[in-house]
Amino acid sequence: MSDKSAVSTTDAPPPMPVFSQGVRKGNILQVSGQGSVDPATGDFVFAGDVKGQTTRVLQNIEAILKAGGASIDDVVMLRVYLTQREDFAAMNEAYADFVSTRTPSGVLPSRTTVFTGLPLPDMLVEIDALAVLS
Repeated sequence: MSDKSAVSTTDAPPPMPVFSQGVRKGNILQVSGQGSVDPATGDFVFAGDVKGQTTRVLQNIEAILKAGGASIDDVVMLRVYLTQREDFAAMNEAYADFVSTRTPSGVLPSRTTVFTGLPLPDMLVEIDALAVLS
């Protein structure tokens, strides 16, 4: 018997049928990569605006973390995927504003940023998260 379970919430966009929003096993919670989709409408939002997309993506991650019993402060690693190198500064600004206000421990998560293609033409950023709960 495994203690592995899917984590899901209506406060984040539904995943595609081939993966979970998040998976928790023991005290580890992995959140699948999130795009800039408004969970209330299912619409992709902030086309052309990497700061707006970054904030929406992090809100989606935060909702899944909460559903799994975690918070941004429990995150040990965030992986950021950007389509354009020129968007790094704007993404980083939105990321810093969001993450720094949600880490009362004062320990920011580790992070990797990769420049790559993403599934949707309007997607400028996708982020996934790994959290460890105490």
